[in-house]
Amino acid sequence: MEDASTGSDSDYSNSWISWFLSSKGNEYFCEVEEDYILDRFNLTGLNTEVQNYAQALDLITDNLEEDLEDDIRGSVEISARLLYGLIHQRWIVTSRGLAKMLEKYKKADFGRCPRVLCYQQPLLPCGLTDLPYEKPVKLYCPRCEDLYSPKSSRHGSIDGAYFGSTFPHMFLMVYPHMIPSKAPPEGTSATAAGGTAALPGATPSTSAVLPRRLGSAGEDSPRDGRSSALGVGNVSTANAAAKSEKYMPKIFGFKINEIAKLQRWQGAMRDRQISRLEAIEQAEPST
Repeated sequence: MEDASTGSDSDYSNSWISWFLSSKGNEYFCEVEEDYILDRFNLTGLNTEVQNYAQALDLITDNLEEDLEDDIRGSVEISARLLYGLIHQRWIVTSRGLAKMLEKYKKADFGRCPRVLCYQQPLLPCGLTDLPYEKPVKLYCPRCEDLYSPKSSRHGSIDGAYFGSTFPHMFLMVYPHMIPSKAPPEGTSATAAGGTAALPGATPSTSAVLPRRLGSAGEDSPRDGRSSALGVGNVSTANAAAKSEKYMPKIFGFKINEIAKLQRWQGAMRDRQISRLEAIEQAEPST
């Protein structure tokens, strides 16, 4: 899912990992310690997922022979990127990996939430699946508990498997003091930006995000308030809301118990809103 380049000999003068991390578009990644990579137990099972596994591993650890042909080296380079990404997925849920990602989170290296009522909350990278070549990386907001796409196309093309679906929630469990309060920051009014106060724990999945998702295909929408709120033409807003997928935080495939009650409340609010939309659409005269 990323552009591959073989690079020149000067690119590898220091180390392959330092070259990879300094390349544009790889700012989300942190450095995986070489001791972790050299421990073959940490790489269990990756040899079946990555072609040219042995050569890719040698390239990452700077032990690859230099007399490879250009086409073979290009193939090994692609495999090395995939292998490093899958190793990175495992590394960032270790204690040392989480500490390195904490430093990046504090500097907001992954961006900030676009929602006004999240008050520039730093984001965390998240994968929708742990399998490569399926879904690109998304950004999880701990305040509104929703997902967003990276602004940069370079970052948007990163495979989500390189971060995995477990990382952001493991991160917040290890560093609970990093979980933001649902209340507005001190000195900030909940309606200062022209919005309304958000309910504690409410996500923008049925309000702020829904119009953006409906308009993501690029279709024009009418400017009159009621028509734009209910969809365009034969498009049913209620049906679109019902089909929208709700993100469920999980750690190693298991739901997080601490927020199960909140998720049930969010689901009830979502179903209530869909019922209201259906009632309004039924009351509308057919055109």
